[in-house]
Amino acid sequence: MKLNVGDRIPNLKLRDHNEEEVTLDDFDGKNVLLSFHPLAWTSVCRDQMQALEANYEEFEKNDTVPLGISVDPIPSKRAWAEKMGLENLRLLSDFWPHGIFASKLGIFIEDKGISGRVNILVDDQGEVLWIKEYDIPELPDMDEVLDAVKNNS
Repeated sequence: MKLNVGDRIPNLKLRDHNEEEVTLDDFDGKNVLLSFHPLAWTSVCRDQMQALEANYEEFEKNDTVPLGISVDPIPSKRAWAEKMGLENLRLLSDFWPHGIFASKLGIFIEDKGISGRVNILVDDQGEVLWIKEYDIPELPDMDEVLDAVKNNS
């Protein structure tokens, strides 16, 4: 992974599961948690996204917006969000060009065609405040994530 705390991420411009465009400009004055997961419809990824949804209010209290991101296409993300009953969490698609945003961040796993499992906390200008990479089968520790959010709000 190339990113470090203090680095700036490239411009975020992806569509969510409702086909709405999402950029960092949408979150003026807030931090953004970019929660990358390899693929929708897998158990660890489901648990990761459901943990973000379950703690959405805690993120809001700390002026942070969590976003789930994977290389899955928008229709798959929409069906998955409906299946999980997500009401707040937005799921972003890095599908086309395939994995381009994850590639720019240095977290795209070329031979598998997926992003790594990574949480990146950035401010509204794209400066990395906190970053953690996980093994693909590892579920991120939500307490650790929320501590990072609280410490950077």
